[in-house]
Amino acid sequence: MKPEAFGPAVVAWYEQHGRKDLPWQQDVSPYRVWVSEIMLQQTQVTTVMDYFTRFMHAMPSVHDLAAAPLDEVLHLWTGLGYYTRARNLHKTAQLICTEYGGEFPRNAEALATLPGIGPSTAGAIASLSMGIRAPILDGNVKRVLARYSAEAQYPGASLATKRLWALAEQLTPQQDVAKYTQAMMDLGATLCTRKQPECERCPVNSGCLAYATEQQNVLPAPRPRKTLPVRQVIMPLLINQDHTLLLQQRPTEGIWGGLWSLPELDNIQALQPLLNQYQLLEQRQQPLTPVRHTFSHFHLDIEPWLINVHSSPSLAVAENNWLWYNLFNPPRLGLAAPIKGLIERALIQLQQEN
Repeated sequence: MKPEAFGPAVVAWYEQHGRKDLPWQQDVSPYRVWVSEIMLQQTQVTTVMDYFTRFMHAMPSVHDLAAAPLDEVLHLWTGLGYYTRARNLHKTAQLICTEYGGEFPRNAEALATLPGIGPSTAGAIASLSMGIRAPILDGNVKRVLARYSAEAQYPGASLATKRLWALAEQLTPQQDVAKYTQAMMDLGATLCTRKQPECERCPVNSGCLAYATEQQNVLPAPRPRKTLPVRQVIMPLLINQDHTLLLQQRPTEGIWGGLWSLPELDNIQALQPLLNQYQLLEQRQQPLTPVRHTFSHFHLDIEPWLINVHSSPSLAVAENNWLWYNLFNPPRLGLAAPIKGLIERALIQLQQEN
């Protein structure tokens, strides 16, 4: 297949088989495409759809997002993971409003300079919402092009990525760029899947080197395996007599940046100094089932303890990064998924006891 035939073949397939009813494909705008593309980083379409709909209902424009408190943005993001995406989303919205008059830059190079927007996301925004020719190379497209060119290296390796970008640039057509971009995403999501790709239905199988050499089930090359280290932490759920729970806001940088979380202890013996700090009297403690949460670079083993405490009704938390969280009337805060799960377990326990 000649390079110039690749784009038209993909677009023709999209016209007949592509996805056209995704929420962000309705009322297309740079803002809606941008939010969807950030959500779709590291996250499946089926998961993103409901989050996107709720987010658009709460913040229908870039001005709404820029003006919203970060806690509200993180609250809407709770459960999607990779929370740096949400913080960058908020930061970029503010930049677009203050530096660009509320309008998205109309070229991929400028878009790629904004927080959280890399070259592929910039290409998607430019092509899908503005009709500007710009290649993309997200995970799905990498898989399609790695098979098409029989790329021997893991696609995430720097040299392989460089070759795949060059191929993406070569194959991206001058016409129908929005349809082509969506088609490439759809090919990877529906036909050129990780396992059992449906090569016989692929519109570009005549030019695919992996298909020609029967390597479609071994390419792309897998990510080199590595053993993840394990970190352990004790998290006490300090529940006051008024059914409030002590939460701490994490620093803006690092794991779960800016989210509200539970206190962290190296061992259960370190609990007493924490209780003394807030003048809390322990009434009962109970270990809960441990939880393992896996990040991209380590496992976190959480040992939760349910601690019933008593404090003076007039006691206020001194530091700005601590608060009493009402379990029965919770405020809208950003919570990491495992922390939200632990809080729900504590609430169930309280309901069973009352």
